[in-house]
Amino acid sequence: MLQTVANSMRGARFAGESRAFTDPASGRRVRQVTGHASIHHHPFFFVPAYDRAGTKLFFVSHRTGRPQIYFEDRTAGEIVQVTDRDDLAEWSIYPSPDGRSVYYVADTGAWRADLSDFSETQLADFGAVEMREKGMVGAAMGTTALSASGRWWAIPVKAGKVSRFILIDTETGASRVILERDTIGHPQFCPDDDSLILYAGPLTDRVWTVTRDGVNKRVYEREDRMQWVTHEVWLPGRKAIAFIDWPRGMRLIDMATGKAEWLNRFPAWHAAPDASGTRFVCDTNFPDRGLHILPLGGEAEFLCASEATSEGAHWAQPFPYNDGPVAVEARQHTHPHPRFSPDGRRVVFTSDKTGFAQLYEVELDGGAA
Repeated sequence: MLQTVANSMRGARFAGESRAFTDPASGRRVRQVTGHASIHHHPFFFVPAYDRAGTKLFFVSHRTGRPQIYFEDRTAGEIVQVTDRDDLAEWSIYPSPDGRSVYYVADTGAWRADLSDFSETQLADFGAVEMREKGMVGAAMGTTALSASGRWWAIPVKAGKVSRFILIDTETGASRVILERDTIGHPQFCPDDDSLILYAGPLTDRVWTVTRDGVNKRVYEREDRMQWVTHEVWLPGRKAIAFIDWPRGMRLIDMATGKAEWLNRFPAWHAAPDASGTRFVCDTNFPDRGLHILPLGGEAEFLCASEATSEGAHWAQPFPYNDGPVAVEARQHTHPHPRFSPDGRRVVFTSDKTGFAQLYEVELDGGAA
């Protein structure tokens, strides 16, 4: 299904809002990217915030009263509005690697915005469905996955008691269901294999993969009922999956052997790898120790403070989900969710330390912001 919608306020350009300062704890240069008195956040921690060339920095802003997609044009130093609608699923956004488009869910449809003329094309209509589970975490966020080639887009769709994993061919618009099960959250294509998708199953049995042909496989089974497995992510350069064993540290699953080795014993919260797969950047919580760089096989290095409120009191308690879902107050824009830039010279994160969630970049290795 391909349906194109004409322009409105999309494509409007605004003056940049950035200001630079020095983090007093680390001495590193930090740039506040957004400044409007409203909620802002970049995509979720395993979703790229930049195009591959690093010329665009994508984020969501509530400055119009509704969440909309924007990007910072890093060449012009301007902020560009991408969407102008009242039904955006704000955590569904996924920029294309080539920077020519951005994908997102709105209402019960799958859409792509062309960043050359800001027209919108509907790739799929899912009909009368809920789309997402209730809540603020996991599958309720509605994150989606785009393959490294940009050819395939995977979207979990909640329809009654069933979650359907729908695969869309972004070139033809053809779509099909590759999996049905109880819950499907946080999908991620393997960066080295367009045919393999990581996703989160139930909170008590999280780490699964499915192929584009629908071959479903459990990758890791909890060692005991109090083990808290969360925030899984692919490690580039090898078919391996890192996850947080909260709050004891990070572990790495070798897909060939199924073994889960310890990467470190640092209490990382959300941890995202760089493009080389040689280090992670993470935030921390309970206690908040700031953002850190975690080299593979090395010691944690303090990066900077985030001072985000990081909502989610359940993270301070033992694993709470053995007896079913738990209602939590955990607005995701209050979490830093740090992510490397494509060249590995900056880290983008979100913080609501000023009273409104804003976007920030911190420099690494003397890189220019």
